[in-house]
Amino acid sequence: MKKQLDIFFTAVMFLTRLPVPKRIDHSPLILQKSARYFPWVGMIVGLIASVTYIACVQILSPAISIFFSMVVSILTTGGFHEDGFADVCDAFGGGWTKAKILLIMKDSRLGTYGVIGLIAILGLKFLLLLQLSGLYGMFTFVVLIITGNTSSRFAALTMIQQYNYVSDPDTSKAKPLAHKKLSFGEMIIAFVGAGLSFLLLNPIFLLAIIPIVLARLYLGNYFKKWIGGYTGDCLGAIQQVCEIIFYLGSILIWKFF
Repeated sequence: MKKQLDIFFTAVMFLTRLPVPKRIDHSPLILQKSARYFPWVGMIVGLIASVTYIACVQILSPAISIFFSMVVSILTTGGFHEDGFADVCDAFGGGWTKAKILLIMKDSRLGTYGVIGLIAILGLKFLLLLQLSGLYGMFTFVVLIITGNTSSRFAALTMIQQYNYVSDPDTSKAKPLAHKKLSFGEMIIAFVGAGLSFLLLNPIFLLAIIPIVLARLYLGNYFKKWIGGYTGDCLGAIQQVCEIIFYLGSILIWKFF
C-alpha cells in the first residue's frame, strides 16, 4: 500500500504543484509507474476547480465563478497541459517538416500560434462551462468538471500505448514516460480513475465518450503523420482538446437527448 501511495504522490508531483510528502523523489522508475494515476490526479484537479466554483458562486455570478475556477485549476497544474497545447500550436502552425516541428516544440518561447491557440481554447472552455452551468444543476455541473479532467487525461494515456515517443527524452517533460507503456493492470487502474465520476452521472453521459474517442483518434493520426508519434507536448494538447470535447458533448446531450 505504501508503494502505491508513493507512486500516486509521484503522479501528483509530476502533474501539479500540490505539496507531497518529503519522501517522494524524482526516481525515474517510480515516475514511469506513476502514469497509471494520471486520471486520478485529474480527479483532484477537477475537485479543486469544482470546490472553487461552489465557493465563489455563493456570492459571485456564475461567469466570474467559472473564471476563478479556471484560474485555480491552472495554478494547481502550473499550466502544464496548457503549455503543451501552446507548444503544439506553435510547432504545427509554423513547421512543415518533422525536424522543424520538433525544433519549434523545444523552444520555450511562445509564438503567435501558441498565443492564439491559448486564447481560443481557454475562451472556448469558459464559454462551454458557462453554458453547462445554466443547463444542469449544481451537482451535475461540478461532476462534469471532474469527469472532463479525468477522461481527458485517460485519452492522453492511450497515446503512450499506441504510438512511439519521437522527441529527445533528455530535454522533454515526458522523459519518464518515453520508453514505458502501461501494463494491462496499470491501464485498468487508470481506466477506473477515469470512469468513477461517470457513476455519479446519468448513463446518457456515456455518449460523450464517443466524441472524445474520435478527437483522440484524429489527433493521434495527425501527430503520427507529421512527426511519427507523440511528444510530451502532444499529450498536453490531447488532454486540453479532449476536455473541451467532453464539455461540448455534454451540451449536445442536453440539446438532443
